[in-house]
Amino acid sequence: MSHIENTADVSAGARIGADARIWHLAQVREGAEIGAGCNIGRGAYIGPDVILGKNCKIQNYALVYEPARLEDGVFIGPAAVLTNDLYPRAINTDGSLKDGSDWHAVGVTLREGASVGARAVCVAPVEIGAWAMVAAGSVVNKDVPAHALVAGVPAKQIGWVGKSGHRLVLEGDEWVCPATGERYSVADEQLAPVG
Repeated sequence: MSHIENTADVSAGARIGADARIWHLAQVREGAEIGAGCNIGRGAYIGPDVILGKNCKIQNYALVYEPARLEDGVFIGPAAVLTNDLYPRAINTDGSLKDGSDWHAVGVTLREGASVGARAVCVAPVEIGAWAMVAAGSVVNKDVPAHALVAGVPAKQIGWVGKSGHRLVLEGDEWVCPATGERYSVADEQLAPVG
């Protein structure tokens, strides 16, 4: 059974999966889909029609703007932001206040198991590959390959990570996870399991 704190603002038009937890002051907007087992932290924002797969963890004060798509097992760190506007302006060129009909939302896509660190910003439209990791405080403005470790402003690849989240270590011509022993090879700038 899901748990929703009474201080959370969850739209009646949102769909909440089994065993999801939504904490104090979080806001989940209309049309959002929260998968089974998700955890939405204090003060987090989930925009209209955002889709979260199962077992996602959205930490305190993270902002996930529509039309973001998060696959199963995605982690969004505290105060991280997934943007949605290519040309952010409050007003039109004639000085009138912009409204929903004056812009086209673009989203951030996170593939299975991907992680975005605390206070990182993903500038839409970008895709974060499966099991990739964005370091805390980074600004991502281009796609991130699966298993890549990226850091900085703008974010650049600094290594590879395994499914455990540990940085892979190069042994000969293979990359090895120090936590699980899983082995990977790199071809055409893509990481693939060995065997």
